[in-house]
Amino acid sequence: MKVLIPLTIALMAFSGSAVAAGDAEAGKAKAAICAACHGANGIAAIPGYPNLAGQNEQYIVSALKAYKNGERTGAQAMVMKPQAAMLSDADMENLAAYFAQMK
Repeated sequence: MKVLIPLTIALMAFSGSAVAAGDAEAGKAKAAICAACHGANGIAAIPGYPNLAGQNEQYIVSALKAYKNGERTGAQAMVMKPQAAMLSDADMENLAAYFAQMK
């Protein structure tokens, strides 16, 4: 029983990650507005802005949610909070999938 519980938890975590994966094609359609600062190819056009190409998918989702919820308050939050506020959770996952698959 002691082995079964951690195994079950691990399997649930793994299956949750697989379900949470976004649709890169849908993300590409939403990414046009991101290109103004993060570049059409995910490489930042403005110094000090992060490159999104190849970034970890989960990190992008958590960062967007933090901007949307007002949990990030740095200099870029003034730009990112209104952008993130327009995104649904599915939009965030799709954008993250799109940028994560870039080289």
